Amino acid sequence: MGKCFASRLMVSGLIAAGLIGMASGAVTAACAPDAVEFRWTGGQARFSVEIADTVAKREHGLMDRAHLPASAGMLFVYSAPEHAYYWMKNTLIPLDMVFADQTGRVTGVHSDAVPGDLTPIDGGEGVQYVLEINGGLASRMGIVAGAELRAQAVDPAKAAWRCTD
Repeated sequence: MGKCFASRLMVSGLIAAGLIGMASGAVTAACAPDAVEFRWTGGQARFSVEIADTVAKREHGLMDRAHLPASAGMLFVYSAPEHAYYWMKNTLIPLDMVFADQTGRVTGVHSDAVPGDLTPIDGGEGVQYVLEINGGLASRMGIVAGAELRAQAVDPAKAAWRCTD
């Protein structure tokens, strides 16, 4: 099977699963308090999220969870950009970590973090937002550095993709 055909099948499956929208306006409920949206060349996605915007919530993260729905995740919000490091202590499921700067632009993606691994995952400098989703999902959907994230947590004065767009 050719790469282009396989990519079309993958995108078709994601559309059917309700995880991705390809047409303008396909992503709905823009900037709901419990939602994060992404857009990139060729696609869009929306996740229902829990917000981790305090030290205690960020420290606990998705620990001790046996399951995470396919269209769900946790958005870690920092008050200012910083050098982000993560680990998988007491985390039971593989996760992708999508790192974004203060504008919501994705700066990097760490795929398939290993459950229970204490090795630091370096998200880099200037990270203000981190979305954790099921392992392998970012790659399957096409979320890569340069994609834009929008959420209520992103300051509209700095946002690459504002809630009002």
